[in-house]
Order: sequence, then C-alpha cells, then structure tokens
Amino acid sequence: MQRGQESPDAVKVRTLPVQVAALLTRRIVSGGIDGGRAPSELDISREFGVSRVVARETLKILASLDIVDVAQGRRVVVRPPAEWDYLSPLLIEWLPAETVGELLQELHQMRVLLEPEIAAMAAVGVTDATLDRLKAEIDRMAELEADPNAYLEVDHEFHMEICRAADNRILDRIMYSARWLGTASRRITNEAPAALAKATADHTEIYEAIVARDPDRARAAMRKHLANNSALLAEKEKQTRRATRRR
Repeated sequence: MQRGQESPDAVKVRTLPVQVAALLTRRIVSGGIDGGRAPSELDISREFGVSRVVARETLKILASLDIVDVAQGRRVVVRPPAEWDYLSPLLIEWLPAETVGELLQELHQMRVLLEPEIAAMAAVGVTDATLDRLKAEIDRMAELEADPNAYLEVDHEFHMEICRAADNRILDRIMYSARWLGTASRRITNEAPAALAKATADHTEIYEAIVARDPDRARAAMRKHLANNSALLAEKEKQTRRATRRR
C-alpha cells in the first residue's frame, strides 16, 4: 500500500503505542507508580487490552525518551526525571502545564548563556547572503504581526539563521534540538499585548548590529531581546501558579 493510502485502521494501530505511552508518562509524573517499577509488556497488554506488539512498542517509546529502562529479564524501571529527554516534542505534550513552565524558564536560561555569544560570533563572520536572508525575515515579521502562528515560524528561522552564521555545528544542533520548547516559549510570549511589534523591533536591533559587524552591539541587542522575553515568561508562570492554587 502506498503512502497516503493507508487505511484508518492502520493509522490507529500505528498511533496506539503513543497514546498508551502518554497515559503511562502522565501516571508516572503524577506519582501513580510506586517504587520505581513501571508496568511490564505483559502488564500493559492486560491493563489496556492491547496486543503484546503494541505493548512492546509502547515501552520502546518510553525508553527512547529515557523515561524507563527495560532491564534484563524484562524488568522495567522508571529513570530519574532529571534524565528524561525534555527536548522531545512528545514529552512536552504529555507534561503538566506547571512542569512545562519550569522547562521554559530553564530553556530561557540556556538561551541567555548561548545566544548573545552566538549573535556576537555571527556579527564577526556573517556573509552578505545571510544578511539578505535576515533582512527578508525582518520584513516578513513586520507583515505577520497580526498572525502569531506564522510569525513564530519566521522568528525561529531568524534565530537559526544567526546561529548558522556563527559557523559552529555543535551550537547549531543544540539550538535546533531545542526548537520544540522554543516554539512553546514563543507561543506564550506572543500572547502579550503588542508583543509581536516589540519583538520585531528587538529583532531589527539585532539585525542592525550584525549588519554593522559589531559583536558587542549584537551581544547587547540579543540580551535585551531575551530580557524582554524573560519578563513575559515570568508573568505567564505567575498566572499558571495562581490558576493551579485555585483548583
């Protein structure tokens, strides 16, 4: 059967392990699994009424996210939460809002450590072709300030273009791997009144510093942009905590 012609049943079977993995992850996060012992393949099959194949795929998904280890003898143990793969888009979807808020604050800490220096590196080595692409993205941002979803895609590409201009493959992969959390962060900061107009202004300052090939100015402009984002994230975190306490 060709791609695009799969039956609905085939799609359902393929996604069922993900659904079960999501349920088990939420159970682990909520403290519903005691003693660090996670359900085995047989346990999953019996509880959820799924085949052993589905149960096996469920455990593979959880293991790929570093949530569990499948030890010899089929014993399944929960790994420490600090070791989970928080850069996975699946895991982000499964975590409670308060945990995601904490992760976004940690992402911001990483960005503050890396992105000002990336911008400074880009200012030193940027090419005219990259400057043309950055200018086109700035222009697109100005056009998309009434469309937050489209805006965040251009926003992400602007920052990745700067990262590529820094010409460091390791930094590039670190920033790219964090793109799912970056998208979640931008969705929050874009909600604030006039946030997109302010973001466009911030990005323009960064761009102009890179055009001037001034690393100190580029570093400062990126720090200013990230500080503005930090204030928006902190306010959102306060709102989330207040809503959680009222439940």
